[in-house]
Amino acid sequence: SGLLTRLQTSASTIRTLSSSNSFSQNIPSSLWKLGRLNHVAIAVPDLEKAQSLYKDVLGAQVSETVALPEHGVYTVFVELGNTKLELLHPLGEKSPIASFLQKNKTGGMHHICIEVDDIKAAMTELKEKKIRILSEEPKIGAHGKPVIFLHPKDCHGVLVELEQA
Repeated sequence: SGLLTRLQTSASTIRTLSSSNSFSQNIPSSLWKLGRLNHVAIAVPDLEKAQSLYKDVLGAQVSETVALPEHGVYTVFVELGNTKLELLHPLGEKSPIASFLQKNKTGGMHHICIEVDDIKAAMTELKEKKIRILSEEPKIGAHGKPVIFLHPKDCHGVLVELEQA
């Protein structure tokens, strides 16, 4: 009966904490919500080799190569069940991936992409919180949805892409 008493006391304490106003006041209210990890993007110097690694060696489902001239990249998506990898390769000399690969010859993680339920509301609030956004307006990303990128210096060294869910 000692264990039952302790469990009942714990349950009562949890109910009190979860219904108390002071507990929820520390959680900021937002007009938008962060969603699931959509993908991790990897810049690759040799797109065919990278596709082969994931498809032929690791057995993953790999998409066809898609050119995105407005972003200066070729993209390939690797399906992982709960998320995706995006393989990025430069398209044109002004590609941001070309400059990334000049500094990282063997390639590497380029950015993470997280879904949001309201990209415009996210932009407004992030600007208010002094997080720099790398474009004035969302652009259409590889999934045909609006995306923005957050400055890596404002995100602890990580380039973060937000995509409208």
